[in-house]
Amino acid sequence: MTIQRLLYLGNVVVDIVLDVPALPGRGGDVLARHSQLAPGGGFNVMAAAARQGLPVAYAGAHGTGPFADLARAGLAAEGIEVLQPVTPGLDTGVVVSLVDDTAERTFVTSPGAEATLTAADLAGVTARPGDAAGLSGYGLVHPSNRGALLGWLAGLPAATTVVFDPGPLVTSVPPGALDQVLRRTDWLTCSAREAAALTGEQTPLTALRALADRVAGHGRPGAGVLVRTGPDGCLLAFSATEPLAVPGFPVTELDSNGAGDTHTGAFIAALAAGADAPQAARRANAAAAISVTRRGPATAPNATELAQFLSGS
Repeated sequence: MTIQRLLYLGNVVVDIVLDVPALPGRGGDVLARHSQLAPGGGFNVMAAAARQGLPVAYAGAHGTGPFADLARAGLAAEGIEVLQPVTPGLDTGVVVSLVDDTAERTFVTSPGAEATLTAADLAGVTARPGDAAGLSGYGLVHPSNRGALLGWLAGLPAATTVVFDPGPLVTSVPPGALDQVLRRTDWLTCSAREAAALTGEQTPLTALRALADRVAGHGRPGAGVLVRTGPDGCLLAFSATEPLAVPGFPVTELDSNGAGDTHTGAFIAALAAGADAPQAARRANAAAAISVTRRGPATAPNATELAQFLSGS
């Protein structure tokens, strides 16, 4: 079925991004050269997809307070529909993101209203024909969200495309919950580090094969796995095909914060636009390449910028 909208059930938070020369030692301190306060987390996935022209709706929870106001303003600016009412008495959570001179980022998360999603909240959220449901491992870490999401997922129509990004906290997700999501996943997309954590395999290629076998074993016809390999691009595999390497684009990396989310959102949008998986992966690689040349969490290009970049590559 053609994807017509991204229905996103991950978590929107506010990122406090600090540009530092290096991480401080335990008990130490360091002066940041630059700081930024902006919507982040699942917002980055949705913004990347919306900037490519795909309609997006956010079904996660959001709070009451200055961080929640900032998150909602960001969603409105990107044209993203918000499906839930505010959660009273609790602000949206924050993520402190330290970006060092290698462009690597280190996170510390303080959960808020986005971690309190309930089954009652999702009772009124119905997937339309043509929706792609986006899930994140961050939601599965929080007990309330996990119960709500697993219950909602169990009632999802078989034709709905499910895209799952386990995220860096995947080892904190209970194995049974992870298996339940993987049984319903059409596209599993993750970093090489996350793939290694999921499988115990230390190379992206062997991890990809293990994940493809695992997803295929759950019986979703045509289910695919994408493993991001940083500047090298990404690897693709389906249950019945050999792995495919989709090369990246050489750029001078400035800030990797949000690059994986940009990749996921651009990949979904490219599939929605009619691209096959390798073509969509190439577009996602290009969007992520542009993203890392910019500072900030939500640095995905718009459709014109991506087209210009690809035309010159």
